[in-house]
Amino acid sequence: MSAKTLPVLPTPHAEKLTALTANAKVPEVDRPRVMAAIERYRQWRADIIRVHGPRDQATPQLLKKLNEYKKYIDLNLIFDSSEDWLYRQKGQTKLDNSIIEEFLPVLVLAVFRSELTGDIYELGPTKCFSHMRFDSTFPALVRGAGAAVKSKDQDFAISRPIFIQTSHFSDFRDSSKNESHLAYVAAECKTNLDKTMFQEAAATAQDVKTALPGAKYFVLCEWLDMTPISTSVTPIDEIIILRKAKRLGSQTRKDFSKAERRRAKRESFERYLDQNPFDQSSFDRFLDHVEAVLKANTLTTAGALSQGYF
Repeated sequence: MSAKTLPVLPTPHAEKLTALTANAKVPEVDRPRVMAAIERYRQWRADIIRVHGPRDQATPQLLKKLNEYKKYIDLNLIFDSSEDWLYRQKGQTKLDNSIIEEFLPVLVLAVFRSELTGDIYELGPTKCFSHMRFDSTFPALVRGAGAAVKSKDQDFAISRPIFIQTSHFSDFRDSSKNESHLAYVAAECKTNLDKTMFQEAAATAQDVKTALPGAKYFVLCEWLDMTPISTSVTPIDEIIILRKAKRLGSQTRKDFSKAERRRAKRESFERYLDQNPFDQSSFDRFLDHVEAVLKANTLTTAGALSQGYF
């Protein structure tokens, strides 16, 4: 990929939709609706991939398309189903949070196209380096010194590939090779955030930052489902609530598990979505963090002396 060639962006949401067509558990009545959703997805993807330009122009256009498409999936595809499988299996099919996973690379590239030059970077979900260990003992010389690289899935990352070769010998004979990615920005994408998810994210952030101390780690959630806890006591840089709203109560969600109850509550659910759209200021805050990473100044002696600090 040359400096002027755009990267191939991942399509995790498309993969989840396609997987539904091969899932034997999908009710027959929903199969035509899934196919219609795939057509709707293709139009959405084509619309957002064309957007680029100044941040104050590109971001509102993209968020408008995101709100429209996400409402279609949440309401028209899942909520309106006459069967209950799609609604009850949301957590397994991952139709909801995979939309954000697919949207973020498009948003970042649209806004920071001039900063994202060259070919040694990737945007989107990937496995990123978390740590390395050596499974070896003194009596035996094992290939590559027994190096084992652990990588962890990240929902979104601005990363660069890394290739690691290890050996007991200076000429690298009897070596082993490992491949992973270094995440300079990593984000966990959640539909809702509860305390257990928060704790898991804190542990992942610790791994990311141990491997790459300069990395930034964020949690992006649609809805808040916990009492906020300060991220200052964790390795998480920030938790950003994309809709600036709380998750619907458990009793309300319980009512939604049956189709007839969903039909009775459709108007109130649609109103809830319309009143709590994805908020531009939340995405702007995330983009501010990304910009700080992409435009970070390289430290020089002259610069430090000129500023008087570093």
